Amino acid sequence: AYRKLAKEYHPDKNPNAGDKFKEISFAYEVLSNPEKRELYDRYGEQGLREGSGGSSGMDDIFSHIFGGGLFNFMGGQSRSRNGRRRGEDMMHPLKVSLEDLYNGKTTKLQLSKNVLCSACNGQGGKAGAVQKCNACRGRGVRIMIRQLAPGMVQQMQSVCSDCNGEGEVINEKDRCKKCEGKKVIKEVKILEVHVDKGMKHGQRITFSGEADQAPGVEPGDIVLLLQEKENEVFQRDGNDLHMTHKIGLVEALCGFQFTFKHLDGRCVRVVRGEGMPQYRNPFEKGDLYIKFDVQFPENNWISPEKLS
Repeated sequence: AYRKLAKEYHPDKNPNAGDKFKEISFAYEVLSNPEKRELYDRYGEQGLREGSGGSSGMDDIFSHIFGGGLFNFMGGQSRSRNGRRRGEDMMHPLKVSLEDLYNGKTTKLQLSKNVLCSACNGQGGKAGAVQKCNACRGRGVRIMIRQLAPGMVQQMQSVCSDCNGEGEVINEKDRCKKCEGKKVIKEVKILEVHVDKGMKHGQRITFSGEADQAPGVEPGDIVLLLQEKENEVFQRDGNDLHMTHKIGLVEALCGFQFTFKHLDGRCVRVVRGEGMPQYRNPFEKGDLYIKFDVQFPENNWISPEKLS
């Protein structure tokens, strides 16, 4: 991104873009400086401004050049409002029956997640054991430049193999015995999930900040995606319900009455307002539509004598 922008706004090519070129060069200077980049990783753009002498135009520069700030240019996780990196959300499907969506349900869900190691407070080892990786200078990546032809070079970037992209290393003897230097351990989390009446297939239930933990990163959310299981009797259409009821020819010709077992166990006659409860307004319901499937008898099902 830097090379493309620098080429586009270089004064030799674009004489009127001198200020723009200076902004781009300044942004690249921050990115290529391990100390400034580390400051940004820890405290965001606000910390970078304060740590670099309070450059008042820092936010505007990065937003103006790269469309969304310095971190968008660098790539990676999103940032929260306080400038900290934000972890990824964890999406899990949650299968529910039509009865659950009609009556509402509270259930418990067991999940496995990463939490900061309590033995080392997420440091990975003893105090002072964490050192900056010398191979990548704390960047987590190695940059290799290869000359393809006179005046033509290729720049390649790869994850540092010495620190596995962490930018820091821990001496084996100083590593935390509990997390083995990983800074996090696996933990089982029990969530109490409330499925409200009238919720729909594809709707999401969010548990804010309950996703994986990591040092210096604000945890993302656990998001449960409702997946409605097929019902043998009813089909849902918004807040309305549809069902098919088989009847014989005599019932179709002479009329009849019948009841059916609803999703909450009640025996109901065909009336309005017996569809699905509306989400967050469960006293209002949709309608129930019944399709009658007339079962015609076979030929000669009744003798001429009975008809006479």
